[in-house]
Amino acid sequence: MSQGSSQPSRPHRVAVIVDEGTNPFEVGCATELFGLPRPELGLPGPLYEVTLCAPNPGIRMNHGFFTLTDVPGLDAVDDADTLVVPGRPDNVVPRVPAVLDAILRTHARGARVVSLCTGSFALAEAGLLDGRRAATHWLWAQSFRRLHPRVLLEPDVLFVDDGDVLTAAGSAAALDLGLHLWRRDHGAEIANAVSRRLVFAAHRDGGQRQFVERPVPDVPDESLAPLLAWVQERLSEPLTVTDLAARAAVSPATLHRRFRAQLGTTPLAWLTAERVTLARRLIERGEERLDAVAARSGLGTAANLRARLRRETGLSPSAYRRRFGTGAGEAVRA
Repeated sequence: MSQGSSQPSRPHRVAVIVDEGTNPFEVGCATELFGLPRPELGLPGPLYEVTLCAPNPGIRMNHGFFTLTDVPGLDAVDDADTLVVPGRPDNVVPRVPAVLDAILRTHARGARVVSLCTGSFALAEAGLLDGRRAATHWLWAQSFRRLHPRVLLEPDVLFVDDGDVLTAAGSAAALDLGLHLWRRDHGAEIANAVSRRLVFAAHRDGGQRQFVERPVPDVPDESLAPLLAWVQERLSEPLTVTDLAARAAVSPATLHRRFRAQLGTTPLAWLTAERVTLARRLIERGEERLDAVAARSGLGTAANLRARLRRETGLSPSAYRRRFGTGAGEAVRA
């Protein structure tokens, strides 16, 4: 596949802190996302490299399922571009000072800090989240608020991107945040290829709910999957929520309830997100005409495309193409 951003001079270095009792799932997510070779991208070298580090060379994982040995020390964070802090179940027990110091000094020198699941407790204990928006697993939200009242906790979202500090909610949301980082670092096209390798949804927005009322529909024909596939083939058409409801043979109110129950979002929010993702991929693939991108993605006008892209990425179309497009350095023509 064509790459959506230029090959960096060196891989982006990711350090993952493994503390006593750390949940192995989140450690696995971090290594799966950033530590594995990605031959599906067709690039000459890796975009990320991962190092595990710990306060002790032998670290016992959650419930003692296994112990990691010969783990590098916490000084490994000093070379990291991104620090990942997974969660652990004993969130009331204070972290060892060396872990908190590693988090603080990594952030102080300008590196990105990411927590997965209840790893947000460690960031908050270090004082890194005071006055910031953050996410954590919904089951520990009350405990988090009690221990860290100065943090602006958003208890029902998948993840929060607060710039240089990002926090994911429950364990599976670690994959959502990881793919978000791939999109942020390398664009939607490459992130989509990684999501296909993971066999995971390419884009669940961070603001979606952590859990849905009915993950598996009781009645098979109530599944939204056929409707979603139908819409994704027709994003260039002027589809509305009423059109989607008619296709599903339900009322708009029923469709809204099903989206909330099965996807944790609204039909309009989902449709808009799909259109913005398609627009990003078209720009990355080299389409220079904003009116053509807007038409093919269903966003209508170049002005709407600019507004939606800036809201999603913080970049104008021309800046986005310079960063992620196949023809880096060329301007997008309005």
